[in-house]
Amino acid sequence: MSDYRLAFKPAIGLYGQHDPSAVLFEDGTPVFGIEAERLTREKHAPETFPTGAIEACLEFRDLEFTDIETILLPYDPSLRSRIRSHYITDALQAPGLARKLSALEETVVSECQSRFAPTRQVERRLAEIDTPVPPIELRAHHRCHAASAFHPSGFDDALVLTLDAKGEYDSTVVWRGDSRGLTRVRTYEHPNSLGLFFAIITEYLGYRMFNGEGKVMGLAPYGEENPDIERTLRTFVDSGANYDVTSLTKRWGTGHGIELLENAFDRPRKETPGEFDQWEKDLAYTAQKLLEEIVLDIVRAYVGTVNSGNVALAGGVALNCKLNKRIREATVVDETFIQPVANDAGLALGAGWSDQKPSSVERLSTVYLGPGYDREEIESELQMNKIDYAEPDHLERYVAKQLADGALVGWFRGRTEMGPRALGSRSILADPRTAASRDRVNRFVKHREEWRPFAPSMLEEAAEEYLVDGQPAPFMVDAFDVRPEKAGELEAVIHPSDGSTRPQTVRADQNPQYHRLISEFESVTGVPVLLNTSFNDHGEPIVNTPTEAVKDFYGMGLDLLVLGDYVLEKSAQQFGGSRRTDESTIDTGDETQETQETLTRDAAAVTSPDEHLLQ
Repeated sequence: MSDYRLAFKPAIGLYGQHDPSAVLFEDGTPVFGIEAERLTREKHAPETFPTGAIEACLEFRDLEFTDIETILLPYDPSLRSRIRSHYITDALQAPGLARKLSALEETVVSECQSRFAPTRQVERRLAEIDTPVPPIELRAHHRCHAASAFHPSGFDDALVLTLDAKGEYDSTVVWRGDSRGLTRVRTYEHPNSLGLFFAIITEYLGYRMFNGEGKVMGLAPYGEENPDIERTLRTFVDSGANYDVTSLTKRWGTGHGIELLENAFDRPRKETPGEFDQWEKDLAYTAQKLLEEIVLDIVRAYVGTVNSGNVALAGGVALNCKLNKRIREATVVDETFIQPVANDAGLALGAGWSDQKPSSVERLSTVYLGPGYDREEIESELQMNKIDYAEPDHLERYVAKQLADGALVGWFRGRTEMGPRALGSRSILADPRTAASRDRVNRFVKHREEWRPFAPSMLEEAAEEYLVDGQPAPFMVDAFDVRPEKAGELEAVIHPSDGSTRPQTVRADQNPQYHRLISEFESVTGVPVLLNTSFNDHGEPIVNTPTEAVKDFYGMGLDLLVLGDYVLEKSAQQFGGSRRTDESTIDTGDETQETQETLTRDAAAVTSPDEHLLQ
């Protein structure tokens, strides 16, 4: 009989505010996992108890709570008491006596709950799903981040860094990982938080905390050295392994830090993102520079202490691929592993692994842990809603030729990925060879700022050919420089300013369908690479169901939707002639067919879906 454990990260009360998720472990192995945002359809699912994610885990194996051995929560609220004085100080900073008293009352209540009834709120919510509620065990937030990074890394030993806004009381932790597990080496307590530092810069530039940090990272290469900005920012930031950013971060949230920056720069925060002037680009550049400087100094200071050149990373800051590149390139570093679900959604993975011996956890090579849909489910839904579709004899070959001819493709096949990166299951794909391809995806599909770059998926064996220091990088969380002689083949997926890219390498055993598609594209074009971005419109989570995929297909400037084994297409007229194909010609891969009849079911052209499917 299998041993089932359910790990989940709530985003209510004592358990944080964003990125809830749930993961089902069977005999120590994660077999199903999903972020709540994919089900609620609100990005990061703030202030959400992950009821839907928990139910999806149970449904995957047709389980009830009586089948679950233990529930694991990746947060130990009792540890919050270590920074109780900070919460009280924060409360006293509230404006007006009434606000101060209210904030103090909230702090006292929260501290009492943390100490005497840390799981009561969770137990009540679980009882609404099923009873009896299994035993609940608590695990420390940063220890779960560390386990998510070290245990599946494949390393025998490593320096492990966990970096985020805040755990219970810690914001950055240095760990030693070895055969015995994890040992805490150094703790940088809240509010000395690199995550909050970068969040303040993010909100000062008009984006939102916990959502726009990656955009600031992407903006940074457009900036330049600006001595005035750097001099001013360094008055708030002490760098080095003993870093201190508390001048900016000493209050929870970003308001205090933003006010300090407004006064120091004599320049108000940007109210909404959009076009950035050179000063704003220079600020992003400087903030990224300081973040890299600090983390690199920590790495250099502690690789000797833990006696390992391997580095494993997790926590929201570890999604900064430019930072990860600098760490990987450091002379003191041998190898790196970055948890692909590095943000708080990955805590559920770490909680499930944290009690296991690291050697018993397999090296992580994929994160296709979410729901999938078989062809009968997809076909039934399409037919029920009277949506016409095709089934090419050689689907990957057909789609590859359409991509080579300029088509923008929604790709929905296999099980949903965990994490913020689409990795060939819920992706939007395009030809990587021209800047025009990048611009079309930004403008007509993603509806986002045109300066933002895209990432490539490439065959793993092509990494050395296209990338400086090319190596397997299956999760799109590390950046590489593109070899100059290959830059002309990857214009759509290279950062226009610094010539870097954030690749996903693909092997056949990781995703055979996606590997075949890229291989077919290579056969057509000679380039074993595709532009790959997440299948979602601007501001929404990655699509999770066939219905959501069809809805976005008709609401975005896509030409083609691959839904399992089936293909939906729009007419050329809907795109103002942007496609370079003759829509009356469909190529099955073996030969050109002059009509579409042999590739369709029910009809030959799609103009609009049944309204029911878009509800």
